[in-house]
Amino acid sequence: MNTMAESVATVLSTADLAETRHAVRAVLDGLHQPAMAAEAADTVVLVVFELVTNAVRHGGGTGTLELTSHAESIEVTVHDSTAHAPRFGWPMVNRLARATAVTRRASGGKTDSALFDR
Repeated sequence: MNTMAESVATVLSTADLAETRHAVRAVLDGLHQPAMAAEAADTVVLVVFELVTNAVRHGGGTGTLELTSHAESIEVTVHDSTAHAPRFGWPMVNRLARATAVTRRASGGKTDSALFDR
């Protein structure tokens, strides 16, 4: 199984959003076997930006982003401290991702996830 988990960034404020976008792009550009097509990577970056922005603005001000690379897919997970389902941009995320989920954590908060083909 070819799985690589990489914690890209802990988002602290809206000022970190651009840095997070660059970090995600660097991870996606560094993927090999198979490399990710530019258009697919652009889609992942867009969804990451949307989920992280929601976590910062509507999820308590902080969140953690993780990217997990599988042989055939990329999984994006964003953890934040609110139990409220994402509202802004969530329909777009659902259209762009192969699968999405919102999971409430027992310790509080939730995890938003999106899965993409590589």
